Amino acid sequence: MIELLRTNDPVLISWLSAVLGEAEIEIIVFDAHTSILEGSANAIRRRVMVIDDDFDEAKRLFEEAVAELDGNVGAYEFPE
Repeated sequence: MIELLRTNDPVLISWLSAVLGEAEIEIIVFDAHTSILEGSANAIRRRVMVIDDDFDEAKRLFEEAVAELDGNVGAYEFPE
């Protein structure tokens, strides 16, 4: 598994799941429960993971979908 992005935006995660699901790319969300337990501080972001072999296509599809929406998809960051 490889990290595609980090976010605490549940709408973004759902949207990303739908976008990638159309290409039969499954996401797995790490740290979802930890993020909820932490509270509203947003100190621990949820990590959206994909299978290593799907990473390049997943990132490309995500970037294309974000561009179609002029970047208005919520807060996220790519891993360092």
